[in-house]
Amino acid sequence: MKEYVGPLKPFVDSFETLLLDQGYARSSIKEKIQLVAKFSKWLRQQHLEVNELNNQVIEKFIKYKRERGLICRCDFGTLKSLLQHLEHSNVTCNVANDGPIVDHIEKGFMQYLSQERGLSAATLANYIPRVRHFLADRFHAGAIQIDKLNPSDVTTFILRYAQTVKRKTVKLMLTSLRAFFRYLRLRGEMEADFAEFIPTVADWRLSDIPKSLEAQQVERLLSSCDQSNKVGQRDYTILLLLTRLGLRGGEIVKMTLDDIHWEAGELIIQGKGPRKDRIPLPWDVGEALVTYLQRGRPVCSTRRFFVRTKAPYQGFSSSVAICNVVRRALLRTQLQPPCKGAHLLRHSLATQMLRKGASLSEISEILGHASQNTTAIYTKVDMVALRSLAHPWPGGVV
Repeated sequence: MKEYVGPLKPFVDSFETLLLDQGYARSSIKEKIQLVAKFSKWLRQQHLEVNELNNQVIEKFIKYKRERGLICRCDFGTLKSLLQHLEHSNVTCNVANDGPIVDHIEKGFMQYLSQERGLSAATLANYIPRVRHFLADRFHAGAIQIDKLNPSDVTTFILRYAQTVKRKTVKLMLTSLRAFFRYLRLRGEMEADFAEFIPTVADWRLSDIPKSLEAQQVERLLSSCDQSNKVGQRDYTILLLLTRLGLRGGEIVKMTLDDIHWEAGELIIQGKGPRKDRIPLPWDVGEALVTYLQRGRPVCSTRRFFVRTKAPYQGFSSSVAICNVVRRALLRTQLQPPCKGAHLLRHSLATQMLRKGASLSEISEILGHASQNTTAIYTKVDMVALRSLAHPWPGGVV
């Protein structure tokens, strides 16, 4: 057995066990452990301890390897995984102090959002990167100095940012910054409430018509999945959940093995925030879920229902993975709708239900809307009913 040296020596075996559990091949594990061994030896040479590890230390080591022509493209990812492993093992690491952008301000803001405002981890995952983006844009690589901020910094950034992203993304940035500035004011780090200087984005309610597919196009999408292989079986099951139950991408990502009550024929949906809904499990969806468990899902320890088909065997990191499943299916079927994400199929289900005579309350219940006002936008796709409300154009043909 190889004798390891350096501060990472006590953690090599547990990290190797983690890699095995995540489904990596023996050859890949050997390469990753060799990298950790070299990293540990380098740390000893630099007189660094485990509690001093952070992203900057990793980048310094990567630079050291690159200068010697020894770099591999997966090195950074491996060491990031090691850093996360050390965190989960309750080893104190300076992960939160990995640069001037991520410091005690961000940690305090996260605590404020989660403990005082009761926001979910998903919301934090939306807010924190956008606040970090703003701070990085304003202070670059320098130290963060909140007292140096002024209203023009905020408005200049927003105007520039709004030219590069979609309207909904701009709205999310504005919401994140308002929460951040209110937190700073509450903590006494700012005298003025900069949230008042943040403009609003025009976004008239019900201004858009939901984008959807016709019923036969949805069936083409499902038929495009090759269920003879693991990826095809997984993607077919995901598309079925989107088309039959109208689930959100994030709800599919969060699904666990414990969310399916087979005897009762129910599925527990972890919706937005703390909300959980029980919905009936149609037989075709249940059959697809069973087939995926038997033929498509890798053997692993995670309780997440849907798992990556390549190591590391773990759940999807975000709903982007679900949107990518939809995009690949659209590409296979050569369909080009203006909207290509997971919500396309959710809208398609609601549209088809409305055309078949379902009420807004029924659609609202299926989609898990907290208010029927959210469902009201689907009345715009009922062209027959809308035509009956239209008045003759003044001066037109009688």
